[in-house]
Amino acid sequence: GQRLGVKAVQLGYTPTAQRYLQQGCYPTQRGDIWLLALGVTTSPLSYQYYSQLKASVFKYELLVDRLFLQDVRLTAGNHEAYFVFEDLVVQILLCFSRDTQLLDHFKSTSASPPHAYTRNNMGETDQTVVYPPNGIIPFHGFSLFLAPMCFIWSDPVVLYNVFKALYTRFFFRLHSLSSHPQGILSLCQQFETMLQTHQPQLFYHLREMGSHPLKHAFTWIMHAFAGYLETAQLLLFWDRIIGYNTLEILPVLAVAVFAFRRNNLMEVTTPSEAEAVLQDVSSLKVIPLLQYCLYARILHPV
Repeated sequence: GQRLGVKAVQLGYTPTAQRYLQQGCYPTQRGDIWLLALGVTTSPLSYQYYSQLKASVFKYELLVDRLFLQDVRLTAGNHEAYFVFEDLVVQILLCFSRDTQLLDHFKSTSASPPHAYTRNNMGETDQTVVYPPNGIIPFHGFSLFLAPMCFIWSDPVVLYNVFKALYTRFFFRLHSLSSHPQGILSLCQQFETMLQTHQPQLFYHLREMGSHPLKHAFTWIMHAFAGYLETAQLLLFWDRIIGYNTLEILPVLAVAVFAFRRNNLMEVTTPSEAEAVLQDVSSLKVIPLLQYCLYARILHPV
């Protein structure tokens, strides 16, 4: 366990770090292991680039700045575990919005960045620019992808580089429509297929009373359970996403929650009652639940 983590850091070998994360990571080692597994390095150039981004934040204001500020106030800034990091989260997200390097990730997806007309050139298609500069429009809960990592690193440049790596490798697929097997559409389909296959009675019961299971699971999947799980559990879960290098574990956990709450869900008779049963998953222990589902066959109907 812990010795494998030490060995991975000493060797500087990414596959060893990923294999360690598949088993779960000690909190004291998570910072070094994630950096190694994600291939993130922080050099003097990284600090220089981040300083340039900060300078551009002070130089001009973007409309999306208000969206980021509002999101932080309503989510991370209003969260009992994350509110102490509010200023740090705001600083990093405003720099994130101005990082044009992020446009490169659009080359590997069917999505395209939004464009806007430059001043005095309305309607002229050859006078458009990518807006916001990073091509990403924030949505409610966006800051919750960053806030949990503030428990791992305090250096804003390291935090920024890790957040940028995680977003461009994994999380962007949850926020754009594509046929990729790890895209949001495929993950939703996997969720429905697994739940219908392994819990057909529960699936049919919820559908019959007008409470579609995907309606409840979609926000969990879209946010990678950020804001829904307790921080320590969330980071243990993200260990597996990085370790296995896949988002396909998201629908597995979503099905596991339904299976775990099966008895209560089978007794509800209205959509609002089903929503109440599934509303709070913050008390769940992710890894025992996943292991029980995958190895003790809880996914299969009794």
